[in-house]
Amino acid sequence: MTTTPEPPPTPSRAAAVKAKLLDPLGDFLRDETAGGVVLLIGAVIALLWANSPWGDAYADLWDAHLALGVGGATLDLTLRRWVNDGAMALFFFVVGMEIKRELVTGELRDPRAAALPAIAAAGGVVAPAAIYLLVVGGGAGADGWAIPTATDIAFAVGALALLGDRVSAGVRLFLLTIAIVDDVIAIVIIAVVYSAAPALGWLALGLAALGGVVALQRLGVASPLAYAPLALVAWLAVHESGVHATIAGVALGLLVPARPFRGRDVLAPLEHRLHPISAFVVVPLFALANAGVDLGGGVLGDALGSSLTWGVAGGLVLGKLVGITGATLLALRLRVGTLPAGMRPVQVVGVGALGGIGFTVSLFVTELAFGGGPHADAAKVGIFAGSLAAGVLGAALLLALSRRPGPA
Repeated sequence: MTTTPEPPPTPSRAAAVKAKLLDPLGDFLRDETAGGVVLLIGAVIALLWANSPWGDAYADLWDAHLALGVGGATLDLTLRRWVNDGAMALFFFVVGMEIKRELVTGELRDPRAAALPAIAAAGGVVAPAAIYLLVVGGGAGADGWAIPTATDIAFAVGALALLGDRVSAGVRLFLLTIAIVDDVIAIVIIAVVYSAAPALGWLALGLAALGGVVALQRLGVASPLAYAPLALVAWLAVHESGVHATIAGVALGLLVPARPFRGRDVLAPLEHRLHPISAFVVVPLFALANAGVDLGGGVLGDALGSSLTWGVAGGLVLGKLVGITGATLLALRLRVGTLPAGMRPVQVVGVGALGGIGFTVSLFVTELAFGGGPHADAAKVGIFAGSLAAGVLGAALLLALSRRPGPA
């Protein structure tokens, strides 16, 4: 007697919805993990190059000027500024899309689910800034108070990847959500603290270009190429206004529709195309342009003797650990928000430590706060040392705290 094999079961609607939500997250985590490796390679190359016999060539390259434009409409910037103001606008555009996705379809759409990582991220900003100011005190060095407040998603997720399945998906989700909220706070700090008083005419032009993007959306224009000229005008106008140009990238990212537009998804495919460029090209190029500190000539000794170096390192290692852990556990005690499924309260300590991997945005804020010179060198040494210590400490804590107790 023969039997007809049963057809494979059809995926349920719930499973399809779950896959739709988790697939972008999985792609994001994979890109960030691999991107962290490339970012580390870029930083190491920059350090080795700056401290090699060809160190002068490193400095000359990134300080060389490049003028783009026609006639009087020419923008003349150093190559480092083109990377920091131009290429990094794409990085922040992707960040803007990630924030939009989380606000509309992700963890941040539910106020109760968003409350806990938002409180944790706020604690992870206040405590590092307080420790930095306590160590550094007043003076010109105080301008760098925001340097240790950032969390680098690529390196933090990469550190989690080294632990494999010994850390639950809930821990990864909590860290990722904290890092995204941290990005929101960093964007506000950059716009408010590290931007000059705006030139209102240029700022009005930038807002008009953003308004043009909204108008094209209302008219149903779906081609991304149609928006490119307006995006370029918005970036140039914001740059010339005195507000940091990367804010234009964030604003444009937030304007990308997170729900189907004219019957098709826009945000996910666009993020899928641009995120690898951001992770594997822009951010490593930024590290290559900014991580090269010449440690010779007493620079390293001066940095180790500088309160600024220890303020940055202490803010990243101790400030993030205390701030994220303390704020989260207090919120849980007050019954404000809940941890993701599969995550235990004790693991918050490890997440707080990993939050101290600042690197990319910390280097970015260093350039805004100090430009170059001894303060910038001391801050960068503090970022390298603090991020490395935070990564090792966070991974060790999560490994120890994620072990399940054996049977009684």
